[in-house]
Amino acid sequence: MLDIVVLFFLLGVFARLVRSDLRLPEALYETLSIYLLLAIGLKGGIELSRQPLMVLAPQVAACVALGFSIPFLLVPMLRRMGLNAADSAGLAAHYGSVSVVTFAVASAWLQRKGVAAESHAALWVAVMEAPGLLAGILLARLGGEPGRTVQWGRLAHDVFLGKSVLLLTGGLLIGAVMGESGVAPIKAVFVDPFKGVLALFLLELGLVAGARLGELRQHGLRLVVFAVVAPVLLAVLGALTGAALGLSEGGIMLMATLAASASYIAAPTAMRIAVPQANAALSITAALGITFPFNLVVGIPLYYQLAKALSS
Repeated sequence: MLDIVVLFFLLGVFARLVRSDLRLPEALYETLSIYLLLAIGLKGGIELSRQPLMVLAPQVAACVALGFSIPFLLVPMLRRMGLNAADSAGLAAHYGSVSVVTFAVASAWLQRKGVAAESHAALWVAVMEAPGLLAGILLARLGGEPGRTVQWGRLAHDVFLGKSVLLLTGGLLIGAVMGESGVAPIKAVFVDPFKGVLALFLLELGLVAGARLGELRQHGLRLVVFAVVAPVLLAVLGALTGAALGLSEGGIMLMATLAASASYIAAPTAMRIAVPQANAALSITAALGITFPFNLVVGIPLYYQLAKALSS
């Protein structure tokens, strides 16, 4: 059975396909994205305040290694598909980074199923945001134009202090410092309404993804195959990483979901600065138009079955 928030996403896709005039105001979309990032960070920070740091160190190291390695695994596959060096690196960087919304949907799915997971899992999201982007940029420089310089200062600012990373990390730190009792006064705003806000955000993403479906004809079947096969293969890698770390069944599923997800917020900004010659439409169509809905409808239940098999 689909989670109700996924149905909101499908409603948005349907509205775009039938050319409805349904729109969410841009200001509301921005507000919802800020809310979700802060809420996820706060929840993870509260649980982080209860965890000894030495226990978390292996998980942080594994998340960094996993995110950084994904573009190196994908670029050879993309080059064999006929993509040039810049497009391969740019697309691989999107998959090396993570989708916060996919993580939120997977967490809600686990909660509905009554499956426990590591309560500090939001920390993994914050840690995995940047390494894949940096790996993609490195690969673009190695295989692209040797004489071209990158504005590393500006790039570092946008990658590490961009909206998504700043809000998520800021929420984590606030939650970790204040703990459950300190966050209690704003629980009614940032905890209780979370799923309803997520449903509205997915409605908007459905509208955006539906608008991208027409671009599939331009990029061809190979992009569809990649955007469906790659997340499944990466989910296996993520699940094996989670199992090696000794995570719970739910934790393995979340790690697999993060590895399978693709960024469509932080990655486009970073790639526009560092690899402007890469085809941005190609990456966004794959990440948001194909992989995101695939993960929501098919991937998350599939990754849970994978986690269940590994944990048993």
